[in-house]
Amino acid sequence: MNKTTIVAEGEIGKKWYVVDADGKTLGRMASRIASVLRGKDKPFFAPHMDTGDFVIVVNAREVYVSGNKRLEKKYWRHSGYLGGLTLTNFEEMMKKDPSFAVKNAVKGMLPHNKLGRRMLKKLKVYPGAEHPHKAQQPEILEW
Repeated sequence: MNKTTIVAEGEIGKKWYVVDADGKTLGRMASRIASVLRGKDKPFFAPHMDTGDFVIVVNAREVYVSGNKRLEKKYWRHSGYLGGLTLTNFEEMMKKDPSFAVKNAVKGMLPHNKLGRRMLKKLKVYPGAEHPHKAQQPEILEW
């Protein structure tokens, strides 16, 4: 009889990957990043454990969205007061905080619980081509 092997969190080797977002479609890139953050590409994946790797996204301000999403995609937040809804389109958000669109897209694809919040901390997004994680020797993530 085959037995399922459970790997302890301390035995999981965390790798670092770097993704160049220049010209990549936001949703397709975010789904691949979410899969790596969860660890779904590993043979010992377990949905109740954080088996994923770290992901660095560079050139976040150059991410591509198709159609009229640059002007029509809306990000909303609410203050909790009456009439406190604030809508911001994709173009304005990219001027204000270029890393928000990538983080928000990946966040929506992770579990909505404590584990998902822990996985999101392993995502590092930078608007330009430089990042301070050279010491971790990240590999290029291609798909």
